[in-house]
Amino acid sequence: MDADELKNRTRDFAHRCVKLALALPRNHLGNHLKGQLIRCSTSVAANYRSACIAQSKPDFISKLSIVIEEADETCFWIQFIIDEQLLQSKKVLPLLQEGYELVSILVSSRKTARGVARSAIRVV
Repeated sequence: MDADELKNRTRDFAHRCVKLALALPRNHLGNHLKGQLIRCSTSVAANYRSACIAQSKPDFISKLSIVIEEADETCFWIQFIIDEQLLQSKKVLPLLQEGYELVSILVSSRKTARGVARSAIRVV
């Protein structure tokens, strides 16, 4: 998967999370979760774009680490929504699975980037 495909995938993930957030009940808990989910899921897409234009390999790794944290937090909030039975789990589970897949892809990308960065250091 190249950077443009992952940009699209993270953006689509953010859109789906926003739609999920807007479907939450309008009560204190629903409103809290709505804000948290919108904030962290849109951060995944925005920060991945930022990572793609990083000034250096260490900067890329650092920005990618933020993306991973935000994606993992998004998974936490989606799982919390399922645990609290605020929405039907069969409708929410595919989004949670996408979140886990994104975390896995991003962690793998960071490992690859770190390996490349370490190789460059050894060569110098």
